[in-house]
Amino acid sequence: MSLSMALSSSWPPTLLTTTQFSSTPRLVPLTSLSFPSKPTTTPTIVPALSHKWRARISFFPAFLSKGKDAKTLKEELLDAIASLDRGADATPEDQQAVDQITRKLEAVTPVKEPLKSDLLDGKWELLYTTSKSILQTGRPKFLRSRVNYQAINVDTLRAQNMESWPTFNQVTADLTPLNARKVAVKFDFFKIASLIPVKAPDRARGELEITYLDEELRVSRGDKGNLFILKMVDPSYRVPV
Repeated sequence: MSLSMALSSSWPPTLLTTTQFSSTPRLVPLTSLSFPSKPTTTPTIVPALSHKWRARISFFPAFLSKGKDAKTLKEELLDAIASLDRGADATPEDQQAVDQITRKLEAVTPVKEPLKSDLLDGKWELLYTTSKSILQTGRPKFLRSRVNYQAINVDTLRAQNMESWPTFNQVTADLTPLNARKVAVKFDFFKIASLIPVKAPDRARGELEITYLDEELRVSRGDKGNLFILKMVDPSYRVPV
């Protein structure tokens, strides 16, 4: 939003004076009259704006350019991803638009140190991601997981990813804090169809940074540049130790 300000100043009105004459005209000798040889011009001085006005001029644009709040940005973000099938139908332009809104939301996160917050605990449903492996875009749609979940427990430093029908696959992981918002992830066991355990290879590692967190929404970014947007569905869920 741009702000146009017009400052107007009113100059003092011109004072008109009259000269009163006596009732009886009196002749004045021409030699006694004197005339200015050349009119003089006095330069007009424009008064400088007071400090108070300067303060107002600098204050209003900054005030009106203040960014949107988290609630408004969350609504914009949810609207932007609503028709993208969790990201599977997103074009590069869609991904760029979502990323721009997300970065604005990340800048106003109410929780600066999510690994110290109870709000991180529980089961989250994936709303959007740029990860092709999680979206399973290489498979026909009828073979893709309909819903994906991720659970995190801060006290045990455990995480779990879960797929729904038709695969029902799961994987659990240990978390190692790298700072107050970023963890190293070491996957330990996969479960095929939630039944058959398979030990994860040692190379099954990654990193995850929580960039936005509140009671309802979480945004995370992976070490491969993928974006994850999730909503809370069960804050009481516990990840198997």
